[in-house]
Amino acid sequence: MTRLPSLGPRGEGWVVIQGILLVAIAVAGALGPAWDGAIRVASSIPGGLLIAGGLILAVRGTRDMRQALTPLPYPRAGAELVETGVYGLVRHPIYGGLVLMAAGWGLLTASPAALAAAALLLLFFELKSRREEAWLEGRFAGYAAYRARTRRLIPWIG
Repeated sequence: MTRLPSLGPRGEGWVVIQGILLVAIAVAGALGPAWDGAIRVASSIPGGLLIAGGLILAVRGTRDMRQALTPLPYPRAGAELVETGVYGLVRHPIYGGLVLMAAGWGLLTASPAALAAAALLLLFFELKSRREEAWLEGRFAGYAAYRARTRRLIPWIG
């Protein structure tokens, strides 16, 4: 189990904090660039690639989750453990996709504040996923084995 708080019977507080962080990232990027010129152009290319990769990861995660999908970290009643599709590569592809998109947004908009908030989002999803996995392990007998063979947030990155 975990010492992380539930923040509500199904983890509702985790979703509220997540929403606040995502809005903060969007606003930070929209406030304007901190750098300009050639470095701005150069940072926009990896930024765009991160956004595209993150979008693909998150959309595949949403699609592959099917009926088990819920915005809350507590598993849906009657749901089955999904280990196929993108979930064969990573346990939390939607979270990982959001982190990639947030980092990409920070680079695309040349915003150190958005990049810092993206790093905070990564830390947040590390904690949220630990809370979620405690619930998943309690619900699904095979979850510990799945966790042992699959990365947490982003495929191919520890």
